[in-house]
Amino acid sequence: MAGLWAPLLVVVVAVVGLSWDTDSQGVPPVAGRCTVAGSPLTLTNEQAANAATIAAVARSRGLPERATTIALATAQQESRLRNLDYGDRDSLGLFQQRPSQGWGTPEQVQDPVYATGKFLDGLVEVPGWETGRLTEVAQAVQRSGFPEAYQQWEEMGTVLAGALLSGAPAALSCTYRPPDADGPVDARAAAVADVVRREAGSPTVLDGGVVSVAAGGWPEATWAVAHARNLQLTQVRFADWTWTPAEGWAQTGTDAGALLLQLAV
Repeated sequence: MAGLWAPLLVVVVAVVGLSWDTDSQGVPPVAGRCTVAGSPLTLTNEQAANAATIAAVARSRGLPERATTIALATAQQESRLRNLDYGDRDSLGLFQQRPSQGWGTPEQVQDPVYATGKFLDGLVEVPGWETGRLTEVAQAVQRSGFPEAYQQWEEMGTVLAGALLSGAPAALSCTYRPPDADGPVDARAAAVADVVRREAGSPTVLDGGVVSVAAGGWPEATWAVAHARNLQLTQVRFADWTWTPAEGWAQTGTDAGALLLQLAV
């Protein structure tokens, strides 16, 4: 997937878990938030991480941005971009897929990478999905009892997909309060590398709790920031920009030479 992007990304990391939801959904405030540059859209860290995974899976398949937009709007309607362990009857996960209807095992449909892949498998089989009305395309995959409900999220999906797939700097930024480092840094860095390998490219674990991401670009750097709370990153560096959980993105004037993720040490 990361081979689509020429530069090498370097990100600074620590390890834990993510969460996010829009304020309009009545979810209690959380310590961190994610925002899209030039947009009023605000997400929780969990939502941003799940959205970034959706975009990463679609990008790895070489699908156009429209696929990510439809998938994001669908997941927003089904779960508010949360990986739910409950739902109507046996519905589970981001897309509220039902194991009894052949979507996979309960464990599989609660895996955001797997769940996104299954949704996209169905999406690309819908005739005219690239240009069709979003709610009709989504409904052809989901077969919901509320077929018009997906349409209300098209603008959100378009804005969020644009930010997650953008080649421009600092399209999405997140803040959170990182906890103290917990456990050996080498083990935590290896765990981060496993997540990167599955979603964002080819990682190399360096000394001092740093994970370097080969062939990364701004989509991968944005993915890292969206997952920063989940991975407990204390810094992400790419090009001449640096992200920190307290300050967000700032231009430094010094090229990092790669996408680097720094873990708490």
